[in-house]
Formats: sequence, C-alpha cells, structure tokens
Amino acid sequence: MKLESKIVHIGVRTDERTGAISTPIYQTASFQHPALGKSTGFDYTRTHNPTRKVLEDGVAALESGAAGFAFASGMAAITAVLMLYQSGDHIITIQDCYGGTYRLLDRVFSKFGLEASYVDGSVENVIQAVKPTTRAVFIETPTNPLMNIVDIAAIAEVCQEKNLNLIVDNTFLTPCFQRPLELGADIVVHSGTKYLAGHNDLLCGLVIAKDAALAEKIQFIQNSTGSVLSPSDSWLLIRGIKTLSIRMQRHDENALRVARWLQDHPRVLQVYYPGLSCHCGKEIHDKQASGYGGMVSFTVDDTQLVPSILEKVKLIQFAESLGGVETLITFPARQTHADIPADIRNNLGITDSLLRLSVGIEDVTDIISDLKQALEG
Repeated sequence: MKLESKIVHIGVRTDERTGAISTPIYQTASFQHPALGKSTGFDYTRTHNPTRKVLEDGVAALESGAAGFAFASGMAAITAVLMLYQSGDHIITIQDCYGGTYRLLDRVFSKFGLEASYVDGSVENVIQAVKPTTRAVFIETPTNPLMNIVDIAAIAEVCQEKNLNLIVDNTFLTPCFQRPLELGADIVVHSGTKYLAGHNDLLCGLVIAKDAALAEKIQFIQNSTGSVLSPSDSWLLIRGIKTLSIRMQRHDENALRVARWLQDHPRVLQVYYPGLSCHCGKEIHDKQASGYGGMVSFTVDDTQLVPSILEKVKLIQFAESLGGVETLITFPARQTHADIPADIRNNLGITDSLLRLSVGIEDVTDIISDLKQALEG
C-alpha cells in the first residue's frame, strides 16, 4: 500500500465488533480484568489505551519503525528520549536547534549531569565532538529556523561505527517527505502539534523507535513518567493525520512560491528555504527527502521593519508554532529561540532581522499579497 493510502487509513475498521470506520474514543482510565491473572491487554490508560494504540501503531508504520509512542507535547516526547541517558553521558546536537530543545538540555538535563555539545551538523564536526562518554547525536533537518540541512545517512554511519544512537527531529518534513529510520536513524521525534495534527488546535508529541529493544526502553519511560496523550487528543491526531499528505503537498507548493517571491523583494536580504536552487544544502536534501515543506525564514534589510511587518500582516497571523493550515509568522529571536543567549543567536544568524513563516494552505496569491502590503505599506 502506498504511503498516501496508509495515511488515510490510519484507524479505519479498528473496532472489529462494530465495524466502525472511525476509531472510537475509549474515554476510560481503567479496564475490567476478565479474571485473576488475565488481561485484555488494557489495564490502565497511562500504560495502554486502545485509541492511543491505534495512533501509535499508525505513526510507527508511517515512519517504518518498530513502535510509536504518543506524548502530551513535543517537549514531553523529547524529554522521554533524553531520559534514555544518565548522569555523565554526553549528547551531541546541532547548534541552531529549536530553542525549546536547547533550553531543555541547557537548563534542565544539565542539572542531572547530562552534557551537551553543539555543532554545525557537518559529519566532520560531529566526529570531532565525540567523546568516550558520548551516547547519542540529536539532529534536526531542516533546522529550525535557519533551514540548514544535515546528512542523515552520513551521520547515521558515524553513529553506527561509534555505537551511538541517532535521534532525528522530523517535525518539519513528516514521513510524507522524509523517513529518517530508513536512512539509518534509531529514533524519530515529532512535535505532533505541528504538521501531523495540522490545525493549530492540538498539543502532542510522538516518538518512533527503530527496533524492539529501544521501543521497550521508551515504553517503560512513557509508562513510568506518565506524560501520555489522552484518548480524545489521540483521536483528534488520528483525524488530523488523515489529510497529512494533501496538506503537505499544498504547504510545499505554496512555500516554494513564497520563497521565490521573497527572493526578488528589495527589502529582503536572504531567504532560507531548501527548495531554492541557491540553498547550499539542496543537494543533500534532495538525496534524503522528497519535498521541501512549508517553512520559510528570511531576513529584512532593517530591524525596524520587523515590528512593522508583524503589525501589518492581516491574513498571516503573528503567532508562535507552525504546521497548521493557516499561515503564521514568528520572530525567532524574541519567541521560539529567546532562551538561547543573544551572542550565540547572533553568531548563528538568528538575528533581530530574521522572521520565520509557516506557510499555510490558503491561496498562495493571498499570502503573497499580504506579505507585499506588510513589507511595502
């Protein structure tokens, strides 16, 4: 079955007793035991719930993994993955990672003795950063918000040679466009809030493990810490995923047109989008992904223009988050990446003149018209 069909059919006819096309919401905390020492496979919803299981099995299949796990948020999902490691362990991650990931490593897990190093994502620098205590490499590609590309297969080869886990945040591209486990990664994480849910109305996170041994460890953490996705939210995510393929196609088409338009605007200095022929990572991206996604970042020629744009946009919403059907614009230096020290942000290029667009599925001419009036009005 093609991926597009698998996406649509997540949750179809999972209730054999009734033949319901849509997966029921099992809104229950507890399940009756048939007899002493016997179980239906469901005892307590924190451990397993039928609605959540349909979701978890579905996303595992889409990412070609052994098992999937649904959490209450994307950061809860990343937290669970980092809990695979212990005091004294070392993690390598990319220097322009999502601000929430940086905050979690720098201000939470550092207190428990987990060390992190930040590199540019090149194979050479990853190798140089490896220590005897290194246990994992955690990457995004494309990165947030600078859209840098990391070679998943090349990093996976390094990790396999050195017995390290490779963790990939696949939020921006989803399994529609990129499947890191098939390229050698061990764990995939998603902020399901974004493209998977797709409607700016649901908070959730997902982890997919490549093999049964890792899956068993993650399941233990999920059950022990309890930050699971509720049955009703699991159902909402199943419903959102059903349109993922057609939404991603439209995001991709719109974003490329917006990026090309921005490229030609006199007030725009630089556009970050891997679909542009000038993008330095395009060759690697095209080797490992089948689409470019809906995220576009750009810098303007005057920092004073930024507040004006944010005030003047009408169709486009000035809001955090991304991946929904509506186009959103964000100011990373003050919002998503504010916890990264200013000198580090500026050195990376996350400056006060950088804006990030999550290009929605509206008519693209309306999106461009709104950008035009905001930039020129």
